[in-house]
Formats: sequence, C-alpha cells, structure tokens
Amino acid sequence: MKAYKGALLTCDAAVKQILLMMDESEKFIIQDLDDTHLIVQMDQLERVQRMLEVELEKNTYSLDPQ
Repeated sequence: MKAYKGALLTCDAAVKQILLMMDESEKFIIQDLDDTHLIVQMDQLERVQRMLEVELEKNTYSLDPQ
C-alpha cells in the first residue's frame, strides 16, 4: 500500500476535462473521483494552477484589440 499527499480539487466539468488532457503528459492526478472532483499531487498543485490559468487564458475572448 502506498500513501500519497494530495489536494482535493473541485471544478466544473469543462475545467476537469482540460485537467485530464494536461495530465496525459504531466501525470499529476492521483485519483479521478467524480464529475467535478480530482485529487492531485500536493507538490504539483501550484504548477497545475499556473498551467490551467495559461490554458484558460487561451480560451478567453476579449473585446480589447491587441
């Protein structure tokens, strides 16, 4: 039996799908619990948050011309 230190993430289904896709290459999810909850490695939590912010920023529509 192995013990892992993890953090419970609550998110909507769309964000969860993004996290699952990111996990395919990064491997930070310990357990997929249900439609809106994941347990991720505690030492990867900040990195996952930064990666998710970058990914969500790509999908954000802005009215300001750049």
